[in-house]
Amino acid sequence: MGYRVAVVGATGNVGHEMLNILAERGFPADEVIALASSRSIGREVSYGDETLKCRNLDDFDFKGVDFCLMSAGSTVSKAFAQKIGATGCIVIDNSSFWRYHADVPLVVPEVNAHVLDGYMAQNNRMNIIANPNCSTAQLVVALKPLHDAAKIKRVVVSTYQSVSGAGKEAMDELWDQTKGIFVTDAPTPKKFTKQIAFNVIPHIDVFMEDGYTKEEWKVVAETKKILDPKIKLTCTAVRVPVFVGHSEAVNIEFENEITADEARDVLREAPGIMVIDKREDGGYVTPIECVGDYATFVSRIREDATVENGLNIWVVSDNLRKGAALNAIQIAESLVNRGLVKKAA
Repeated sequence: MGYRVAVVGATGNVGHEMLNILAERGFPADEVIALASSRSIGREVSYGDETLKCRNLDDFDFKGVDFCLMSAGSTVSKAFAQKIGATGCIVIDNSSFWRYHADVPLVVPEVNAHVLDGYMAQNNRMNIIANPNCSTAQLVVALKPLHDAAKIKRVVVSTYQSVSGAGKEAMDELWDQTKGIFVTDAPTPKKFTKQIAFNVIPHIDVFMEDGYTKEEWKVVAETKKILDPKIKLTCTAVRVPVFVGHSEAVNIEFENEITADEARDVLREAPGIMVIDKREDGGYVTPIECVGDYATFVSRIREDATVENGLNIWVVSDNLRKGAALNAIQIAESLVNRGLVKKAA
């Protein structure tokens, strides 16, 4: 007997990837259920060689469902996650709503899967596990082995985030603006605050009182929760005219000495990481090359001579996969492999 898995937000970018990855990785599911809003009832989505018809989240009974992979936004997560968890179903939520809740673990399996053991042992748990922000996920996968090796003091990260992180409408806007420019149509920003085609925008999410954006705050808060609250971190988040794949330029200061060669060796042995780092033309990974891949790629590993024990690295990953869908499914796999979830009756 396999598990019953529901995917909420099955018609969205991340929902599609969740269904693809469940099939690709052979997750032990006897039944996969596609759920969406009432306006998408009956819409067909692909799951491996099968076609699933979307059912209505509003009136779906989760009794007997083992996992709910939720990627329908914070409003839906706020309204439904606790109700679903109360049925005994484990909710793995991709929105930002539950990430900072003290009683909800924020998990990247390569980094802190061990927290699942303690959480699942609690009798009064909410049965909600949070997925991090897409830019945080790839960052902590790269930082974790380096932190274990030399203890990180401070991180300065600049993100170069693809438009898919803002949803299908954002991807359509980049496509429409790019086409329009070639026929002299003036770009009209809708999803973004400024033209995104052939431009970069140093603004993701809302501005906060201190001048940082909510996206930048998320990276800081989530890295501390997942990896180590003592790490000092600052972030600048930038939207770039790339359809899929987030990139990050990361400057790291360590407490202990670590050379570029040592860091390269550590990263090569770390789970979930692929090191592509040749000091020659093309000896690094760009976003277009990571699309469809599970790995977090690390390139441009070099020492920073301006600080003691400093390194620079370049981190690239498919944000719809590792940044969202893959990470959620890896959490479910971790729960299964650790024997923490029994199949519902």
